[in-house]
Amino acid sequence: MKIEKLFDGVFRLDGKLATPNLSRGKRVYDEALVTVDGIEYRTWNPYRSKLAAAIVKGMSRLSIKSGSSVLYLGAATGTTVSHVSDIAGPSGRVYAVEISERSMRDFIKVCEARQNVLPILQDARKVEAYAGEVGTVDAIYEDIAAPDQAEILIRNSELLKKSGFAYVAIKSQSINVSRNPKEVYSDFIARVSERFRLVESVDIEPFDKMHLFVVLQKR
Repeated sequence: MKIEKLFDGVFRLDGKLATPNLSRGKRVYDEALVTVDGIEYRTWNPYRSKLAAAIVKGMSRLSIKSGSSVLYLGAATGTTVSHVSDIAGPSGRVYAVEISERSMRDFIKVCEARQNVLPILQDARKVEAYAGEVGTVDAIYEDIAAPDQAEILIRNSELLKKSGFAYVAIKSQSINVSRNPKEVYSDFIARVSERFRLVESVDIEPFDKMHLFVVLQKR
């Protein structure tokens, strides 16, 4: 089997994206488990994860690595969180914020097998509710369906270290369904520009429509 390393903790196995499984023998969704040279990998579906889609579409910068601390906004049921957990490894930490109690019930099952993930049932607008627990992080990942997605990122950026990176799936239809998506993306980037500089942007179609994935660096 051909193995290609793309980033720290991210590989391509015979053309399929994968991460080393932090919880050996356990799946999170419908991913395949593949063992190579004694290491078990989980395939990473770009149709189920916007971060995977961005990597497949050529994203060139991923600062999340072994030992990283990550604030994850919009954990949902944990598909992408689980792969970020794999990448961060046992010495890393993923603080995963989710507002939906229903999603959190499913997500908790994922966390039980992953000691580096801390689930936080909270509105990501209320940073003060979890700031003390989180402290300062190396990276932020945001995948939140809300009109004020930019403002949520800005509020949480107080927990991001200086020059740290934010990975954001901008959801045009959640921000303003009546505007041209390109205008929504430009407006989002302009709104966060005092706090962040744009490093790169990735069109993640056909994996997700009306989304733009951006990499930002804190000023």
